Amino acid sequence: MDLQPCVHIIEDDDAVRDSLQMMLESIGRKTKAFANADSFLSIYNQEMAGCIVLDIRMPGINGMELQRKLNELNSILPIIFVTGHGDVPMAVEAMQQGAIDFVQKPYREQELLDKIATAMALDEENRASLQQRQVIMQRMNELTPRERDVMQLMVEGKANKVIAIDLDISQRTVEIHRARVMEKLSANSLAHLVRMFMAVEGQLVNNHE
Repeated sequence: MDLQPCVHIIEDDDAVRDSLQMMLESIGRKTKAFANADSFLSIYNQEMAGCIVLDIRMPGINGMELQRKLNELNSILPIIFVTGHGDVPMAVEAMQQGAIDFVQKPYREQELLDKIATAMALDEENRASLQQRQVIMQRMNELTPRERDVMQLMVEGKANKVIAIDLDISQRTVEIHRARVMEKLSANSLAHLVRMFMAVEGQLVNNHE
């Protein structure tokens, strides 16, 4: 499957869709064009990278309905809405639902290109961050329950002596667990460990309730 970063154009107007696709490809942007939301949903998967340029008014599933469906699918693809003059309140609502921007028809080409460049950069940043969190989670899953307990107290800033008392183990045992935690997580310092823990804290809560 081709998962290169791509501008996904979803627009029911053939002329608008074709001209936008030609404009983007003329500056080297990889694009895929869809005449309706259903055709996009039929090939969508979470590994897709890039952004979506989405017409807000379309027959069948409209732009906002597609956005809601993608939110339900936990999509992180940034969405730029293309709107008519009367659709601005809808576009504002769409941004409240997570869209990153909107452009009004008729739009200036450079304005849309700039917004697409911002969206593509945001997607790259989000995916790098997500990938990093997945690596951290994999490492944390290798910790034993006792090492996890020690890590939690380390992150809270507790000294070895206090951790030993809290867990009713010897200070020497704490030191051994502490060293293993740092080694398994490839943490260079306590500050580095805290940053990693904060990056995945929500996932840890969800996975260990």
